Amino acid sequence: MITNREKRIKYLGFDDKWVTIIGILLLGISALYVFNSEVAHLTTVELIFTYCASFFLSTCDWLVNRLLLIKVRKLYPGLKNSVKRVTVLCIGTVINVILIDFLVVGFISLIAENAHYNFPERARSLLVIVFLTIMVMAIYEAIYFFALLQKSVREEEQSKQAIIQAELDTLRNQAQPHFFFNSLNTLRDIIDQSPKEDARQFVDKLSDIYRFLLESGSTNLISLKAELKFAKAYIHVQSERFGENLKLNWNIPEALENKAVAPMSLQLLLENAIKHNVVSRAKPLEINVEAVNDVIVVANKIQKKSTQLPSTKMGLKNIEKRYALISDRSIEIVNDGALFSVSLPLLNHNLLKEE
Repeated sequence: MITNREKRIKYLGFDDKWVTIIGILLLGISALYVFNSEVAHLTTVELIFTYCASFFLSTCDWLVNRLLLIKVRKLYPGLKNSVKRVTVLCIGTVINVILIDFLVVGFISLIAENAHYNFPERARSLLVIVFLTIMVMAIYEAIYFFALLQKSVREEEQSKQAIIQAELDTLRNQAQPHFFFNSLNTLRDIIDQSPKEDARQFVDKLSDIYRFLLESGSTNLISLKAELKFAKAYIHVQSERFGENLKLNWNIPEALENKAVAPMSLQLLLENAIKHNVVSRAKPLEINVEAVNDVIVVANKIQKKSTQLPSTKMGLKNIEKRYALISDRSIEIVNDGALFSVSLPLLNHNLLKEE
């Protein structure tokens, strides 16, 4: 018999301490009154003896079949072995009940100076005892099956989450080289067009940005406040290159800054706008960043460059995939030929996509 609580839960699916105690008492009382119609006519000594015998028999039945239950579960664990486990348990229960009845009742009969164990007379009693015992074991098995089912569901969910996390890690790791790739292009232009001091300042500020990337680590969601800080640091770097030709209009209510977005998502949108549009004194680029209700919108007038820098073509796709993995809400892209805008959903920090 397993007395350790953790092991009881492991093999039985729950802690059956009180179930065992109450079950034995109820089984003993039931057996006494179902199978002994002459209880009312017994003497006090005979009644006490009968009670003790009944409870001793029910205790043996319960504990031995409970032990059988545990042994069978060790041999045939898991959902896939349920049919084998139930079959062996039923056969074993019948054998145990008959054997225990023969040994216990036979022993009691000898003490009571009864000559022999009469199987035909015990047959009716045995059928009911077998039925009751199988019903008890069925309850145990149903609880165990439910526990296994819950465990299977948890493992499946953990497996799904592990897959999603691996995909998110891959996408996040793609985003950083993408940013590095475009930063090198920007640095190249600064070196071509500006003195070395500007290039050195750009590298210094770039190192601050990468410190943020390292600190954001492996998070899948980041507060809008932190993302705005990162995005504004990025724009500050770009402003060293473009000066007043790059204009940002920020309209973000402070009340929404506790919402969350995918890390680097806002920065990637700003980066794409700068990368794919003309930014010059004749055609300054104006980017509007506005948070309304539960979305943040990044919009700019389309000013296509005559020559395009090399592109990985993965910025928007990266953001789309990450939002698809962490939320049921997706980004919205609008391009009417004159204005290009992308809407990012603002999420709660504890939000994960339901599977």
